[in-house]
Amino acid sequence: MDIINQMELRFLSVPENEGFARVAVSAFAVQLNPTLDVLADIKTAVSEAVTNAIVHGYEDETGLIVITAALRDDGILEVSVTDTGKGIEDISRAMQPFFTTQPEKERSGMGFSVMQTFMDKVTVESVSGRGTTVRMQKRLREA
Repeated sequence: MDIINQMELRFLSVPENEGFARVAVSAFAVQLNPTLDVLADIKTAVSEAVTNAIVHGYEDETGLIVITAALRDDGILEVSVTDTGKGIEDISRAMQPFFTTQPEKERSGMGFSVMQTFMDKVTVESVSGRGTTVRMQKRLREA
């Protein structure tokens, strides 16, 4: 499989950029003519990953979030959302539905189960104190 197009987006971890990120990635994915439902799935997953970086990765600090996206010739969209925030100590625990690092703020979880529902593949890599990368894939069309 070859990459037919790719992009990189860098922005500050401020809440106002969450909507920007989700629209930018879905606009990039439009090149492969996915359905509106598939675009909605991508927007939701990107939104969850970016919100995690803002709320859990950086908490009350401002840092940089980097999104990369690639369109493959086999019809797959690959998206990575990376932060250099505090990282995740226990990824398997964090991926459980409704787990949150901020229960006092009545958060409903970190959204990994939402990402897994809307994307075909989700993997998480994280190092405590160094940051997190969420990698997602979604088939946009048949090869």
